[in-house]
Amino acid sequence: MNLQSNGIFTHKGKSESLSYFEDLPISRKRKVAYMFEVLGDSGKIFNKEKFRNEGDQIYAIKASEDRFLCFFFDGAKIIVTNAYTKKSAKMPPREKEKALKAKQDYNNRVKQGTYYE
Repeated sequence: MNLQSNGIFTHKGKSESLSYFEDLPISRKRKVAYMFEVLGDSGKIFNKEKFRNEGDQIYAIKASEDRFLCFFFDGAKIIVTNAYTKKSAKMPPREKEKALKAKQDYNNRVKQGTYYE
């Protein structure tokens, strides 16, 4: 699985979600990769414990204690904004704020033609 093709990159070419993924132990990488494979194949993960709408068109992909936040772009393209390790029952507000900010930045850069693929 290549998260780089679907992750958010800053103007400097950095991706928080890709860095997070790369730092995971192989067993957790496999779980995350499987979740993305299911999502890519079907467009949705039907298990609400594994894939959840967090509001504001932000979705959480849940693999073990790892959470990857994402949104859909142009209907089918999945853009991963950020990732974190679950430490409490509720998502930390700052993680959703990061996802919303990344989504807005991505949309603006695509409209301006300054986002590379």
